Amino acid sequence: MQGILQVADRVSLQQRRYYRPGGYTMGGALMFRALEKDYHLQVKTDVSNAEKAIVVEIWNQTLSMNPFTEEEYRKMLETELMKFQKSIVLSVRRGYDGSKLSYSEQWSIAGAFLYSLTVITTIGYGNITPHTMGGQIMTIFYAIIGMPLFLLYLSNIGDIMAKSFKWIYANVCLCRWCPGVASRRAERKRRADRMIYYSYEEEGSCSTDQDMQMEDAKSQRAVSREQSETTETEDDEESETSSDVQSVTVPITVCLMIMVGYICFGGFLFCKWEDWKFLEAAYFCFISLSTIGFGDLVPGDKIIGHSDVDEVLVDEVFELRFVFCAAYLMLGMALIAMCFNLMQEEVIHKIRTAVRTFKYIFRCNR
Repeated sequence: MQGILQVADRVSLQQRRYYRPGGYTMGGALMFRALEKDYHLQVKTDVSNAEKAIVVEIWNQTLSMNPFTEEEYRKMLETELMKFQKSIVLSVRRGYDGSKLSYSEQWSIAGAFLYSLTVITTIGYGNITPHTMGGQIMTIFYAIIGMPLFLLYLSNIGDIMAKSFKWIYANVCLCRWCPGVASRRAERKRRADRMIYYSYEEEGSCSTDQDMQMEDAKSQRAVSREQSETTETEDDEESETSSDVQSVTVPITVCLMIMVGYICFGGFLFCKWEDWKFLEAAYFCFISLSTIGFGDLVPGDKIIGHSDVDEVLVDEVFELRFVFCAAYLMLGMALIAMCFNLMQEEVIHKIRTAVRTFKYIFRCNR
């Protein structure tokens, strides 16, 4: 129980320091929303006005045609539609996403939060980009400060989660919390210390004064070790157990299973939410968590353009999906950092074991 409280206290103290990236991302979302929202709404208004203007222009020219001939009418339609096509292309370059003015716009709170997150995580889907001069300049400074901050967050939160997961793995999977297992482990450690002590005696007799001094020091250490063993309390055993837990290495297969399970979990949810195939959803999760971010699949695209859906429902679903995607990415990247941390420790442990084995095999017995 004491070990649980110690881990919980350490995690709570560390978490107070790592809420900053979330606040930084939310601050960036509010900033980019203030810079880009009016511009984005103005682009949609211009497109809506262009649609109305083309209809009125075609109608007026149709009434003014006298005599009315099919050839002239086709030529007039081709001219007007070409003008409208050019205006739409220019609007797309200005950031028009194809949705109507009444539907949820890109630079909502959730959309701006997702954009801020994709900037500092270097994912960069590309579906939401700033088009104003102020938004582009602030993106540069925001990324310069945000990317090192997010890397620091991943490093620290990954270390915290790795220590917590090692404690869970050791106590649940390896039964380190069982009193019998803890006592047997402590007994094995004491036996190993005795073996090391007795191995010094077999190396040879102590003929010189220096050897005699070393022998006296060894005997004193042995006496003090025996006294400490007889006076050892339960609190000392618990502290020894908690420190020994951090020396446990988690197998690489367990880390891979955690990552694959999280990707499959996200694939299942996005498959239901975005009307994607399971393979497409899992592909999106992997591309996002690996910070590749092609942008061919982005959350929220399926809801845009459905005119038969209630506008209030569209707004709620659009916001909710962006919030869920941002939360999934934040938690997923921390989980990936944790797994990489555990896998690194396991690889280092395997390498050190292999080096000790080779040294033992090729040692010189002279």
